[in-house]
Amino acid sequence: MRTFFILVMTTFLASPSFANAKDLKVTVNGMVCSFCAQGIQKKLTAQAAVKNVDVNLEDHLVKVALKDGSDLSDAIVTQILVDAGYTVSKIERN
Repeated sequence: MRTFFILVMTTFLASPSFANAKDLKVTVNGMVCSFCAQGIQKKLTAQAAVKNVDVNLEDHLVKVALKDGSDLSDAIVTQILVDAGYTVSKIERN
């Protein structure tokens, strides 16, 4: 079931128009405390392409700033968050 969900989300969210985005805004369900925020920050900042991570528990948002010239696929972001026990409902790129 998890693999199916990831495949569907990856297919739905993947698009060439998202290439070279500098920021990601990820809507994440299941974050309830500062421990959740710290865990998400640690997992995402471990990625070489990530410059900064900001977690807003109230709005269920994770903002990811990418390093210049770097990219991080929606599939990787989704996989990291799903493996950590959260549900990704939307990823926006700026």
